[in-house]
Amino acid sequence: MNIPDELFYTESHEWIRIDGDKGYIGISDYAQHNLGDIVFVELPDIDIEVNAGDQFAVIESVKAVSDVYSPLSGTIIEVNENLEGSPELLNEDPYENYIAVIAFTDISEKEKLMSAEQYEAFCIEEDKK
Repeated sequence: MNIPDELFYTESHEWIRIDGDKGYIGISDYAQHNLGDIVFVELPDIDIEVNAGDQFAVIESVKAVSDVYSPLSGTIIEVNENLEGSPELLNEDPYENYIAVIAFTDISEKEKLMSAEQYEAFCIEEDKK
């Protein structure tokens, strides 16, 4: 399981990479592995406001349809349009292929997210269920 150290993670298996005053959001390797082959990604609209924990995108795989939740509050400023024609990019490299970019409003919300080490322990516990 690939869990990059520089990212922050949620219990719903999203990651965020902080870059200045914006964050790149995607799904983790654990999530894409458990979803199986991803066949469709419903991207969010640009300029929508989201709160931490709000659903903002949908991923459809051969196994399930899953909501994607925002790790931080802010405004969606960019989406990865490559996913519209090639949703399988999330299976190929879930950390290179982000879903959206958020201009976040409160960096202190980051304190509620998990580090790579905490996320790895969380996933191990999830697998035991």
